[in-house]
Amino acid sequence: MTSRNDPVHGGMMTKAELIEKVAEHYTVLTKRQTEILVNTFFDSIKEALAKGDKIEIRGFGSFRLRHRRMREGRNPKTGALVSVPEKKVPFFKAGKELKELVDRG
Repeated sequence: MTSRNDPVHGGMMTKAELIEKVAEHYTVLTKRQTEILVNTFFDSIKEALAKGDKIEIRGFGSFRLRHRRMREGRNPKTGALVSVPEKKVPFFKAGKELKELVDRG
């Protein structure tokens, strides 16, 4: 299975395509079982981040939260100043092996 090609950003893989790819490699599992496996993996990452935990997958990368302070912004329509509240945002940092693989192309 190949991902859709985007001339600007390269290929893109959807979650459905990822499930299909995993199902091709692990024929012992049904497609439904593979979907449950992939969804459980993503749900586990989301739940850990929601609790404030850091997730590290050696050779791939790590997920953690970054805190953004409150700041002043502008309404793009009116130009009026607005207060943007502080928030937590998920952040992914690629691991060394992933960076090297991507760099080799």
